[in-house]
Amino acid sequence: MLPFINNTCALNTHSYMKRKIIIEIISSLLILLFLYASVSKWLAFKTFIGDMNNQPFPNWMTPYLVYSIPVIEVLIAVGLIFEKTRVPALYASFVLMMAFTIYTVAVLSHAFRYVPCSCGGVIKKLTWPQHLFFNLFFVGISLIGIWLKKRDALHEVRAVSA
Repeated sequence: MLPFINNTCALNTHSYMKRKIIIEIISSLLILLFLYASVSKWLAFKTFIGDMNNQPFPNWMTPYLVYSIPVIEVLIAVGLIFEKTRVPALYASFVLMMAFTIYTVAVLSHAFRYVPCSCGGVIKKLTWPQHLFFNLFFVGISLIGIWLKKRDALHEVRAVSA
C-alpha cells in the first residue's frame, strides 16, 4: 500500500507545481498589462488628462482619476510580484478589470453620448468590441488565478495536516 500512497503524493505534488506555474504566468501577464498601461499613461500624461476630461464623467473627477488609476495599476502589479500579497492583488486585478469591462459594455450599449478611449499605448487602438474581449480575457485569468490560489491554500492545509 505504500507505493500507492507515494504515487498519490507525487500526483498531488505534480498538480500543485502545475498550478504554481499557471499562477506565475497569470501574474506575469497581469503585471505586464498594468505596468504597460500605467507607464503609457504617464508617458503621454497630457493626452491622458485630455482623454479623461472628454469622458462622460464630471470633469471634477479628472484630477482624481488621472493620478489614481496609474498608481493603482502599479500597486496591483507590485502586489502580484510577492507571494504574500498575490491573492489581494489578484482580487484587485479582477475588480479593476471588471470596472473597465462594465464601462466597455456601457459604451457598446450606447449608454454615453461620446466615448473617447483613455487607454494608453497600443491598447488605445483597439475597437470597443476588441476592448471587451481583451478585458474579459484579463477578468477571466484573474478569476482563474484566484481559484488556483485557493486550491493552493487547500493543498497547503492538507499537507500540514497529513
